[in-house]
Amino acid sequence: MIYQDTIDYLYSRLPMFSRIGAAAIKKDLDNTIAICDFLGKPQHKFKTIHVAGTNGKGSTSHMLASIFQEAGYKTGLYTSPHLYDFRERIKVNGQMCSKDFVVSFTNRVKPLIEKIEPSFFEITVGMAFEYFAQEKCDIAIIETGLGGRLDSTNIISPELSIITNIGWDHMALLGNTLSEIANEKAGIIKADTPVVISEVIGETKLVFDQKALSLNAPIYYAEDYLIFKSFQNNWTTSLFEFSQPLIHFLDAPVFQKNFTVESDLPGKYQRKNLKGVLVAVQLLSTMGWKLTAAKVFKALANVKKNTGLMGRWECIQNSPRVILDVAHNEHGMQALLEQLATLYYQQLHIITGMVRDKDVDAVLKLLPKNAKYYFTQSHIPRALPANELAEKGASLGLKGIVYENVNEALAEANMHANHNDLILVIGSVFLVAEVNRGYHPF
Repeated sequence: MIYQDTIDYLYSRLPMFSRIGAAAIKKDLDNTIAICDFLGKPQHKFKTIHVAGTNGKGSTSHMLASIFQEAGYKTGLYTSPHLYDFRERIKVNGQMCSKDFVVSFTNRVKPLIEKIEPSFFEITVGMAFEYFAQEKCDIAIIETGLGGRLDSTNIISPELSIITNIGWDHMALLGNTLSEIANEKAGIIKADTPVVISEVIGETKLVFDQKALSLNAPIYYAEDYLIFKSFQNNWTTSLFEFSQPLIHFLDAPVFQKNFTVESDLPGKYQRKNLKGVLVAVQLLSTMGWKLTAAKVFKALANVKKNTGLMGRWECIQNSPRVILDVAHNEHGMQALLEQLATLYYQQLHIITGMVRDKDVDAVLKLLPKNAKYYFTQSHIPRALPANELAEKGASLGLKGIVYENVNEALAEANMHANHNDLILVIGSVFLVAEVNRGYHPF
């Protein structure tokens, strides 16, 4: 098979959550174990860090990958979903895996696919582990897909685990209370292995404490070690000031009380992810990883450059300004609106499309009524039809017009916006993925 034939086979043969939803989920780790056993247990041939959470796990994973790359380690990165190219899921030192590898791997496991009928995600996890083993990675940052306890990535024995936060998402699969959702995410905590909690609330702290205690896992709440002090930003970079009452950071005593981190992930909400990352880095440095303050700060200022991260407060045009962000649930949208409040613009134009299995009403209720709306949809089976989204929006005071696709909506927004306006594309990873970056009718 050539590469495109291979991708078509994977998409058509394997159940894919991003396209069909819960029907693609396998509620055990049996297939992933079988795949990795078939491959010779590649997940044990390199070191790992495991990252879970409702929001922020992608940004956190990319920050960590950038840090290890800057420190000179050969670094794997597994994330999902992808935006434009399947191979975005599997990178080494910021470079996507080769097309030849995807083809050869698929040909190798095809008999097993026909035998055990795994999901798309189960196969891509096995593919990532095999690639990182073949590439002889020093370490790989592994982002969970959904949940943690039964997530296909949860067959690794990491150096450290990070749980970014707990919020309302995938309730039908993870539970109807924050405690139940936290219990699923806490499934990545391993015996005698440190875990960092980037953000915690009272309802979830007891869950994490009990799980960590039962496994003798040292647990570190980032808020106990770093205090957020101030924030400055423009449209593409931010400065985050922290104080550290209990630790001094790595090898930089000048930062013993206060220090500032520059980030090319400019959302104010990144302060929470940064806390978790910085505490994790401090711990990892005590475990033998050679991570200096200078390398860490350089890495955090160059996350996008080092890893190719897209879709997190990403500016693709300056006049009028166009921002893409994959915020798609209540927690993520609150964080995005917090960022908006720090910036100046005239009229706000919001292009949005969502998937039907999210709590759409909860997200729409947060959105500002004084924006101009362009309702559309991504072209996947899970997408909520744009006319239904527009009806829901109208019932909540959000007025706008329906468009066939995101690029048509973007062209229309550009036509009506002046140079001081702001155009946001939000609501679904899959909507952002359909923005045609090579086409600029404006």
